[in-house]
Amino acid sequence: MTRASLDKQPHEVAAMFDDVAARYDITNDVLSLGQARLWRKAVARAVDARPGERVLDLAAGTGTSSQPFVEGGAYAVPCDFSLGMLSEGKKRLPRMPFTAGDATRLPFRDGVFDAVTISFGLRNVQDTDAALREMLRVTAPGGRVVICEFSHPTWAPFRTVYTEYLMRALPPVARAVSSSPDAYVYLAESIREWPDQPALAGRLQKAGWAKVAWRNLSGGVVALHRGVRP
Repeated sequence: MTRASLDKQPHEVAAMFDDVAARYDITNDVLSLGQARLWRKAVARAVDARPGERVLDLAAGTGTSSQPFVEGGAYAVPCDFSLGMLSEGKKRLPRMPFTAGDATRLPFRDGVFDAVTISFGLRNVQDTDAALREMLRVTAPGGRVVICEFSHPTWAPFRTVYTEYLMRALPPVARAVSSSPDAYVYLAESIREWPDQPALAGRLQKAGWAKVAWRNLSGGVVALHRGVRP
């Protein structure tokens, strides 16, 4: 895959996820070797949604990531730019307020959410910095952001093995379990190109978030970044 293949337009990325919507959650569990469920639990703990709070879950896909917030008593809004994902989610969770939206131009008023979170979706946004600013805009003062994203393993030998897995093992596995393996080839390349933990923290601060910190999961394969709106 070339650098140019990563420069997809938003409608191309949306179509790619439309194609994998039906089996997206199952495929993720297989490709992550079962770690995806543990990562979702870590996100739920970090967001710490309380009864009565409003939580915006961006790149929510089929709504699987939003369920823990609802179970905690919060009002969760799953938002995604893939209509295929939203349609699949609505079939499974008809009571959820699924909302179509672009992370760089969110269809919400200023300061209406107590928490905003995005899991494994920020890489797919065309303008990362614009999305971070939009998340700040729709978050109430004192509200929080939690970003769960693939990152860079901290132990160099494992980082080499991990990169080989992404580029060599993940595509053929995806072909076996997914209806659209090209989406997972794109996934592998986008992970390699993504900023490391300190770089993403710097971008959060530049966007206006305060008290920015991160925690590594699975040895840095995934990182949880957090921040607070001043």
